[in-house]
Amino acid sequence: MPAPTVPAETLASLEERARQLRRHVIRMIAAAGSGHPGGSLSATEIVTALYFHVMRHDPARPNWANRDRFVLSKGHGVPIVYAALAEAGYFPLGWLETLRKLGSPLQGHPSRRDCPGIEASTGSLGQGLSIAAGMALAGKLDGKDYRVFVLLGDGEIQEGQVWEAAMFAGHHRLDNLIAILDYNRYQLDDAVDAIVSLEPVADKWRAFGWDVEEIDGHDLAQVVAALERARAGTGRPVMIVAHTVKGKGVSFMENNNEFHGRAPTPEETQRALAELEGGTPASAPGAGPS
Repeated sequence: MPAPTVPAETLASLEERARQLRRHVIRMIAAAGSGHPGGSLSATEIVTALYFHVMRHDPARPNWANRDRFVLSKGHGVPIVYAALAEAGYFPLGWLETLRKLGSPLQGHPSRRDCPGIEASTGSLGQGLSIAAGMALAGKLDGKDYRVFVLLGDGEIQEGQVWEAAMFAGHHRLDNLIAILDYNRYQLDDAVDAIVSLEPVADKWRAFGWDVEEIDGHDLAQVVAALERARAGTGRPVMIVAHTVKGKGVSFMENNNEFHGRAPTPEETQRALAELEGGTPASAPGAGPS
């Protein structure tokens, strides 16, 4: 089913929202002095489209029974989700300054117990798809029409549990389950292909009974269209393979795996924010290949 064309003004609004979320990510990780900017920035358009256009949710009722669910399986990328939750109104923007602080509801990995809007406590990689599949099956059994979205990291899907969950979802034809792969091609230790190649990744998901679509994960028109098609239902679970760039939006972080889990220095923070405010891209020490 083709998705409706997204109006230009809607796309422009989402693009500005994405820039704002990126600014929040840089500021909060810099303030914390630790965190994972690379994988947060690569997922920005995906998270923006979900929270500000596609998902059915209500910040005033975080536990509304008919809400769509979002599970961040790559839990270390949670700064981008915190930024979206704050902008959506789940909690005050001031909370973002408390990232990773003792006693803060915004821990380094998402905690459902502590933070409004978080659906699952994640961080031990490979578990999120199982959680999301359980939520999707529960929705079917309860006669609910909500959708469950889950964002996976590419290095993460080297975990065997992911493929057990994929087989389960395909077998049960969980057409209310939509997975998105943040395919930025880097994981903690190196490029994904240098650790364990995922290819042919789309064919693998199809073999498990999923509908698969490949998109540019930074083109909001493509992201929104793919998510809306998936939300409308295809009769099977959907995997959206989103080709992304680690550190997207900050020139010296792009494809630079040094920023997988390192906070920017004060100088780097100012350079990054200048770029995200529309300034000229600035180089920084240690920049990797682009």
